[in-house]
Amino acid sequence: MAYQASALQVRDPAALPRLVLTILVLALFWPGFSLTEFDLTALFDTRSRETMGKFVSTFFPLETSPGFLQLVARSTLETLAIATAGTVLAMLLAAPFALAITRSLSISRIGPGRGYWLGRILRLPARFAVMFFRSIPEIVWALLFVRAVGLGPAAGVLAIGVTYGGMLGKVYSEILESNDTRPAAALLETGSGRMAAFFYGLWPVALPELVSYTVYRWECAVRASVIMGFVGAGGLGLQMELSMRMLNGGEVSTILLVFLLLVMLADAVSAILRKVTA
Repeated sequence: MAYQASALQVRDPAALPRLVLTILVLALFWPGFSLTEFDLTALFDTRSRETMGKFVSTFFPLETSPGFLQLVARSTLETLAIATAGTVLAMLLAAPFALAITRSLSISRIGPGRGYWLGRILRLPARFAVMFFRSIPEIVWALLFVRAVGLGPAAGVLAIGVTYGGMLGKVYSEILESNDTRPAAALLETGSGRMAAFFYGLWPVALPELVSYTVYRWECAVRASVIMGFVGAGGLGLQMELSMRMLNGGEVSTILLVFLLLVMLADAVSAILRKVTA
């Protein structure tokens, strides 16, 4: 009897709800696989293997002629410039929206005094603007800005700035809200302004997470700038699109290798900045 009682006490009471939840998740995933006609066995079909083998074989040897490497180096610098300038533009766009959305910096939050409803009303357009910016993919923004400013890296910078401005604005506000907001609340209650409460109450605590996510977005911007090059936004993507159009697999593999090195560079920069701001 004592053994049975101890066994009942060891049993996990949440085991059955977790099992039910797992079954429900799997049941929801199944229609998605059916609608997309996902069939993993098609990858291992004889014809598929032969087609992929022929395609991959064109990637070797890599194109290493001096003229092409010089062109790739110039495109790489252009890609880094697009990603960096676009991320800086996104930060400039996201910062005021994040400050407007963050409730922990709202003076009216302290109490239902004057301006309480005005503060809530003003936050709605800021939230909608951030949602609108990030809801449209960057490649669609790139197509729009290519029509507006013409072919070249300027369209990529604007596309990344607008799209990532919405993403950064949302995540910045969430980071500021999720950290310890008591110092900012104490400053606001003693009559401090929003900016002082931000710089002395929230900024020191949230800085590592803000830097880490911003660098991650810069890494994403590097990848996005390559993709937007296919629609004429410049950089490595434009060069890759030209190489693929000419069916030159060696040039494509060289560009992919450079792209891998760029991602490794972004990881190294992110690690260094996390150590500095920790």
